[in-house]
Amino acid sequence: MQCGYDKEQLTRLLQGELPDEQRALVEAHLVECAECRLDLEASRRVLGMLDSVPAPEPSEGARIRFDGMLDSYKESVGAARGSVTGFWSRLRQLFAGHPGFAMGYSLLLVVAGLGFGYLLHRPEPGASDRPGPSGGDGKELATLTAQVSEMREMMMKTLLQNPSASERMRGVSYTSEIRTVNKEVIEALFSTLNNDPNANVRLMTLEALTHYTENPMVREGLVQSILQQESPLVQAALADVMLRLQEKRAIKPLKKLLQQKGLNEMVKTRIEETISRLS
Repeated sequence: MQCGYDKEQLTRLLQGELPDEQRALVEAHLVECAECRLDLEASRRVLGMLDSVPAPEPSEGARIRFDGMLDSYKESVGAARGSVTGFWSRLRQLFAGHPGFAMGYSLLLVVAGLGFGYLLHRPEPGASDRPGPSGGDGKELATLTAQVSEMREMMMKTLLQNPSASERMRGVSYTSEIRTVNKEVIEALFSTLNNDPNANVRLMTLEALTHYTENPMVREGLVQSILQQESPLVQAALADVMLRLQEKRAIKPLKKLLQQKGLNEMVKTRIEETISRLS
């Protein structure tokens, strides 16, 4: 039998548009309704897939257009200060009206800078035939890859501070593209897991952290996070993660969670089952 629940409420929950009271009602329904949980999870995965679609590579003509822009800029260096001021004023107005263009333009400049850096330092033709250190191309590629990874880490941290829940979810998705998940990245993810006002953002963050449970810092952080969660969805998901990891240190905080007044009955049943199977 299909659930007749208003699916629009699930969409609004995913986008962080529900006020606190409505969000609590929807989350309570999700704990009891497996069909709606599957719908919500499917929507969340689609959103994550869209965010992971790579940006198209610039065409060959982009270099020609860029050189043309650069030549135009050089010719305008000697222009009056008022003209320059007017140009920057118009550019600021364009960025203010189109924030997406501003971000795209910034990323274009970063990629262009990395590309020009590679062109300036690449070996001359035939250099590989001359005696010298081996693996030069590999080192340059590794350096470029590390720089891109650092840029993604910076983007992740920036997006996690965005007021839009969908943008914060996009920031969480960047962890799959970061070359090395270091202590700072883990701390940023746990800050989101424990403090983000949107349950869907916290659920996506929890899923991202489960990919790094071989790290003792992550496992310890997940155990400590149990008593910091108020959403029934996140509480139930954390119990499932602890069971999957067979993390016996979770028994004590889970028992404390059972003592909380007003604990959702479905969550209570899930936690009791988790404690029983971990003991």
